[in-house]
Amino acid sequence: MAGHSQYKNIMFRKGKQDKMRSKIFSKLAREITVAAKAGVPDPSSNARLRLAIQNARAENLPKDNIERAIKKASGADGANFENIRYEGYGPAGVAVIVEALTDNRARTAPVVRAAFAKFGGNLGETGSVSFMFHHVGEIIYPLSKASADAVMEAAIDAGADDATSDGHHSIICSFEALHEVSSALATKFGEAESVKMIWQPSVMAPMNDFDKAETLMRLVDTLDEDDDVQNVFINAEFSDDVAAKLNPPEE
Repeated sequence: MAGHSQYKNIMFRKGKQDKMRSKIFSKLAREITVAAKAGVPDPSSNARLRLAIQNARAENLPKDNIERAIKKASGADGANFENIRYEGYGPAGVAVIVEALTDNRARTAPVVRAAFAKFGGNLGETGSVSFMFHHVGEIIYPLSKASADAVMEAAIDAGADDATSDGHHSIICSFEALHEVSSALATKFGEAESVKMIWQPSVMAPMNDFDKAETLMRLVDTLDEDDDVQNVFINAEFSDDVAAKLNPPEE
């Protein structure tokens, strides 16, 4: 997809996208608690917890919050969370994958289903759209960290599959290689801005209609605002004109 921006190309990702800081902190803390509960509360021996803490630090989650989230995992009254993936289609046939972390799927499913219905989409079965995506690892560094050529060379040497530098350095690798690749890059460039698993589209859905694009992003925003939803991915490829209208320049 050379020649297209990261924003137009692939997905809406959680992160720093004008979200309420408290909601971001809550979601990050939940992932830390679940990661600690699923393994051991020591990040040096728990890869998932280590990544959760790293991503929390990238979002400036206070150290006290991180420690409380880890301690919460050992509490006798701690909720049992499970990872659930919802799949469906949004406006204009755009594929949507929703990753949730919930302690009550009977609460989460109706909320997700209602959001799809409200914005002209349809919630499907698991597997209904994920075949149009690859589940891969993504490592993000700011552009100021190194040149695009230096990052590409280091990424290849570390065993990554691809690296792009559009807005930030994005290194893509297989699920199995994420820890190895991120560790190798950390040795060279320091701690990454984020290290996580993503759903990267392999089939794109052209989006040339602004009204449908706006409705799609309202669906994404609505899903993203739910406390149980951790990530939302779409395969829309916005035209230059639509992308410009969705992201008007700040005055």
